Amino acid sequence: MKKRKNHSPEFKAKVALEAIREEMTLAELSKKYGVHPTQIGTWKRAAMENMATAFTRRGAAPEQVSAADVDKLHSKIGQLVVERDFLAEASHQLLGTRGKKW
Repeated sequence: MKKRKNHSPEFKAKVALEAIREEMTLAELSKKYGVHPTQIGTWKRAAMENMATAFTRRGAAPEQVSAADVDKLHSKIGQLVVERDFLAEASHQLLGTRGKKW
């Protein structure tokens, strides 16, 4: 079985930029770089969608999440874990060995 290639962000940006320039077709770029045309199209689309972030202000504060929101989410996670464990145990008791144990 072939191992997946992990391309660097710099390589992806270079290929996407060439695709955006449209000096070569996706098939030609595919041959040149050894990457499937669909993958090049995906990188091109991602580059174009995220291009606006290159022009955001430096040092602009990212969205801050309040401590209250974090606490609320942690309590919800805890509640869901308890419910999942309860239902898994009840399912195991009802179905016997046919049921899957988490």
